[in-house]
Amino acid sequence: MSGPRATSRAVIAERTAASQTRRDFLRSAAVVTAATLADVRTPAHASTLSTPARVHMLGRRSAPHIIVVGAGAFGGWTALSLLRKGARVTLVDAWGAGNSRSSSGDETRIIRSMYAGNVPYTRMATRALHLWKDAERQWGRRVFHRTGALYLFEGDDAPATTSVPVMRAMQIPIDELTLAEARRRWPQIRFDGVKSVYFEPDAGYLLSRASCEMVRESFVAEGGAYRLAAAKPGRVVSGKMQGAVLDDGSLLEGDAYVFACGPWLGQLFPSLIGPGIEATRQDVIYLGVAPGESPFAESRFPVWVNFGERVTYGIPGNDRRGFKVADDTAGSPLDPTTASRIISEDALRIARDIVARRFPGLVNAPVVETRVCQYEYSPDGDFLLDRHPGAANTWIIGGGSGHGFKMGPALGEYVTGLVMDDGTPDAQFAWEHFATGLARLKANGGRGVHK
Repeated sequence: MSGPRATSRAVIAERTAASQTRRDFLRSAAVVTAATLADVRTPAHASTLSTPARVHMLGRRSAPHIIVVGAGAFGGWTALSLLRKGARVTLVDAWGAGNSRSSSGDETRIIRSMYAGNVPYTRMATRALHLWKDAERQWGRRVFHRTGALYLFEGDDAPATTSVPVMRAMQIPIDELTLAEARRRWPQIRFDGVKSVYFEPDAGYLLSRASCEMVRESFVAEGGAYRLAAAKPGRVVSGKMQGAVLDDGSLLEGDAYVFACGPWLGQLFPSLIGPGIEATRQDVIYLGVAPGESPFAESRFPVWVNFGERVTYGIPGNDRRGFKVADDTAGSPLDPTTASRIISEDALRIARDIVARRFPGLVNAPVVETRVCQYEYSPDGDFLLDRHPGAANTWIIGGGSGHGFKMGPALGEYVTGLVMDDGTPDAQFAWEHFATGLARLKANGGRGVHK
């Protein structure tokens, strides 16, 4: 998603059959200890001494050849970072960077640092923003739009109150506003039913689809090899993957493999991941605003997240596509390859409802564009950034769970450390954490709530 998407974590509640939102995920991360706050300036990941079973990338006489499958936000940035670290890299994608089937497609994604006090995510988001700005300078094109992020809470504001000490320890500006202050700053918004308001001035949105292609172009320009082809895991023999099998039956061989395949990971690794990473349909509506400097133009309006009975969010501007409105509730499962991308009447109703309650000036705005995106949920909403448990030369990177896009450059840097420096991921990104959640999911019978 582009909206809200955890350390000492609260106990994960049992899954229910009802579809809920990442509001639960945010709240599950709300406990912040003094020890955690003391650790907010530690490196993004810690490297450990390697064991004999591991595959060493550094210290080789020649540059290792690494195959990265998937050119979205996770795979594209990982491939570019590995290349800059000195590896020889081949990047493979079935339909191309930022394509309409991918989770990195669509026009925009929110970038923000409010993470219910979760230090690894807050730290990664902060690093990512710095790297996005670096990328803008290299590309000579603006992809980050600093609008600020406005958080409206109709009830429990624990996602904000637990974030404030962590954000301030990292010197990330965050302001709590009175309702009177908020009304003065944004008279376009109706604040009825809102109990608390927070504003993160350095947040905003990113151009998603376009930046995926710019990452790919940079990768190729800097010497990376790119192939447009479908790829799947090859055989694992004696604890090592033997290659990636392309759609024409040929074998693409390397020293190491990174599978960053978003919503396809469960299909590519059915026995290992299966339902643990599941794609859900997420309908997005763009509303047409008045011509010229509309009150809802990005120069006068922030990205926003409304925490109510549902979590809804939106983005102004969107590269002239209109005022974006979406529901953060996990939608029904979909097959990212075969699904028809036509929004539902229910999604349109939900969007119209939140607009009528919060933005009266857009009540009669026409729908000018729609998209069907997807999240790919892990059992607990956490990323999976770890080595394949049965293949020492293979890493599985995914579980964006609707909050991964903005992390792209920092996540690529992080994964490069795991692959090239034989690093160990933070516990919440590790295979053991994912496997525990997957076992719970299977025991509860089918998909429920990804916390």
